[in-house]
Amino acid sequence: MTLSSGQAGLPSPNPSKSYWLQDPSTTLLGHHSTPDLPQTADIVIVGSGITGAFATHFLKKGLNENGLGQRAGESVVLLEAREACFGATGRNGGHCQPFVYGNAPSVAAFELANYHFIRDLVKKEDIPCDWVDVTGVHAYLTPALFDAAAATAKRLKVSHPDIAKGLEVVQPTDTKRLAELRVPNAAGVIVQQHAASLWPYKLVAHILESLLHTFPPSEFNLQANTPVTSLTQLRSLVESDLKWQITTPRGTILANQVLLATNGYTSHLIPDMSDLIVPVRGQIAALLPTRNQPPPQLNHSYVFASQQSSTTPWRDDYLVQRPLDSVKGEFIFGGGRGFARNKGLDEWRDDEVEPEVSRFLKANLCPPLDLGASGEASPLAAEYEWTGIMGYSRDLHPWVGAVPGSVGGGEGLFVSAGYTGHGMPNAVLSARGVVEMMRGMGRGESGVEYMVPEKYVLSEERVGRVRSGDTVGEAQAKDLWLEAFPDLRPVAEEEGTRAR
Repeated sequence: MTLSSGQAGLPSPNPSKSYWLQDPSTTLLGHHSTPDLPQTADIVIVGSGITGAFATHFLKKGLNENGLGQRAGESVVLLEAREACFGATGRNGGHCQPFVYGNAPSVAAFELANYHFIRDLVKKEDIPCDWVDVTGVHAYLTPALFDAAAATAKRLKVSHPDIAKGLEVVQPTDTKRLAELRVPNAAGVIVQQHAASLWPYKLVAHILESLLHTFPPSEFNLQANTPVTSLTQLRSLVESDLKWQITTPRGTILANQVLLATNGYTSHLIPDMSDLIVPVRGQIAALLPTRNQPPPQLNHSYVFASQQSSTTPWRDDYLVQRPLDSVKGEFIFGGGRGFARNKGLDEWRDDEVEPEVSRFLKANLCPPLDLGASGEASPLAAEYEWTGIMGYSRDLHPWVGAVPGSVGGGEGLFVSAGYTGHGMPNAVLSARGVVEMMRGMGRGESGVEYMVPEKYVLSEERVGRVRSGDTVGEAQAKDLWLEAFPDLRPVAEEEGTRAR
């Protein structure tokens, strides 16, 4: 098909090889619950990553332990363009870390709720996804950025001490603490208590396998390698008639409701949302520890952040380490987007690894990270290098809810997408929220403890308001961190004045 300006294409048929997909589920690989596509379904979900898998989970097993919202016999068909969970969830950085102090309190509380929900579920069901509780270390490499982050964190401690509980602001003068955190050259650090490293694909694989084992194909039907090429709203005078036609190379399905769990690929099926959710390519490497023994074991999930300047590259890099007791202790290091073509904006193909980004990732783990006696100045070797497609939202918040006709939707079409590279602490409860909306449950009616924040809800008012501001490209060109830390604005304005 011919793509319009800014529209994402279909997922690449031959993507780069992700570390997380080296040992795929034999149950899910090439899975077709039935040889042919069902002709009809009550609900069709497009996308089998964390959002699509958990939306199916909540639809079939209920919104809480009492099965609230569950409908016996309801047919749900889950379509995936490639193998199940081979998109962004199977290609991300392998950590779940709420951004507590860089968000509005309602959003911070929601992200913390996501973190606790997943952690509790992993423990309850003994999900073998290598979940490890760690602390989050945000190492700021430029003083102005750290000062703004520290000021924001301190205000949150005063205004919302329950949310800010456990936040630690480490000043650059506290050299002992910086050394303990392995970032001695940082301009300052914020430590968050709630973070985790995990194998995201295995989490989703467990959820999907459980659904397949629990429900017959007439109630849950997974069809991998079945890309959706178009959606067509069916006009009917009969209210009970099926409302949507979903077209794939393997046939069509008619459904009452459709949920797009397509994140960065959403504009492929809703071109009118191409300015609201923009595909952005990220790159990650699984770096091997140095040859010196013993290799270090990191007990933190790291973010390395800096502003762009004449001497400092713009950075938004992230790191976790695999456990030494079971694997090689690889450093899963992602970022370097400042070196990518157009910062990865409007890139929807994940079959390419960019050489400039690759060189950056291999050479810039140490410093700023101090690996002690095992550290070497030479670049680290990469066992795997891969890319994945994120969905960047125009106002940085996910879009969750019914899609109005003014942006290419209509009755029965829903979306939960646009996580802006921050899906792990958002997607699960966003999926639950959109299921509540599909069930017609209003706030306070469902008996569920957490609903999605108001900022996430898709509405015509929000679309109009967001479109009056910067595009994703314009916002990225200014400064990635301005939205999170308003204290940076005077600094940015002063530097702009000096430049003029």
